[in-house]
Amino acid sequence: MAEIRKDLLRDNWVVIATSRAVRPTDLPVPSQGRAEKVQGFCPFCEGNEGFTPPEIMVNRKPGTAENGPGWTIRTIPNKYTAFSLQTEFATGVNGIYSYMTGFGAHEVIIETPEHDVELHQQPAEKIAEVFEMLKRRHLDLAKNEKIKYIQTYKNKGLFAGASLGHSHMQIVALPYVPDELKGLRTYAQTIGNCLICDMLKQDIRDPARLVLESENFIVMCPYAARFAYETWIVPKKHALNFGDITEEQIPELAGLIKKVLAAMVDLLNDPSYNLVINTSPVNVENGPETHWFIEIFPRLIVQAGLEIATGYYMNLISPEWAAETLKEKISQISG
Repeated sequence: MAEIRKDLLRDNWVVIATSRAVRPTDLPVPSQGRAEKVQGFCPFCEGNEGFTPPEIMVNRKPGTAENGPGWTIRTIPNKYTAFSLQTEFATGVNGIYSYMTGFGAHEVIIETPEHDVELHQQPAEKIAEVFEMLKRRHLDLAKNEKIKYIQTYKNKGLFAGASLGHSHMQIVALPYVPDELKGLRTYAQTIGNCLICDMLKQDIRDPARLVLESENFIVMCPYAARFAYETWIVPKKHALNFGDITEEQIPELAGLIKKVLAAMVDLLNDPSYNLVINTSPVNVENGPETHWFIEIFPRLIVQAGLEIATGYYMNLISPEWAAETLKEKISQISG
C-alpha cells in the first residue's frame, strides 16, 4: 500500500510506502563501496599537500609551515572546479537560450589528515571544528557581493558521488539563487508564514517523525521524504542563514550529527550518503520564508525512470518507520 504525499518544500509529490513490512534489509541496496587510493596514493592525506592547490584556510598545529604537514582541517580550492572568482561575471542570450559565465568558487574542506576516519567516527569536538570551518568559509565567501548563494555539501561513498575516499566536504558559491526550495517562497506568499517553522510546529504536536530533540535543534524524518531514512536537522527558532549559527550551537549540532550518522552507518550497513546545508541566499534581501537546515540522504536505491521522467520520488520506507528505527538505534548506541 502506498500514499502519495505533497512535498511542500520542493512543490512536488513523493510516493511513500506506508507498510512497515519493508525493512532496511529488504531494500535492493546497490554495492556501496568507497573510492580507493589510486596505486596507494591520496592527495588529501597528510604529507601530500604539494599535490593539491595551496590552502585557503587551515587549522594547524603550532610551529608547522603552511601547505605542509601538521594540519588538522584544511580548506583548498577544488582542483577540477567549473567556477572561479577570477572569471568576470556576465550573462548572455543565444536565441531562446540563456547562459552565464562560470563565476563563483568551489572549495574542499578536508576534515582530517587520516585517510580511513569517517566523519561519524570523529569525536564530537572534532566535528564541531569542521562545522566551525564551514561557517568561517561561508562568511568569507559571502563578502563577495556578486555571490548570491552558498551551497555546502558532503558526498560519502561511490553511490553518493564521492570521487575520493578521504573524508571531506565541499562548498560552492554561486552568482544566482537555485530554485530547488521554491516551496518556501510559495508557502510564505500564500500562507504568510515560514514553511519550516510550521512543519516543526505540526511535527512536535504529532511526533511520529521526530528522532531527537535538543535545546536548539529538532532531528526529524520529513513527512514527504524523497529518500529512505532521509533525516533533517532543523534549528527550532527561525534562523535565516547557516552563517549565523552561534559558537554555543555548533557543538550541540556536532553531537546530533555524530549520533545520526553513527545510527545510519550501523542500521544501514555503512551506506553512501549526501549531507547538504540548505540556507538563505546572501547579498540579497531575504523574506520571512528562509530557514536554514541540514538534510542527510542515505543513497540506498538507484533513482530510476519515474524520478527522471516526472520528478516524483519513490520512497520504500515511510518516514514514520524510519524515525522509529533511527530513534531505537541511537538509543542502543548511546546506551
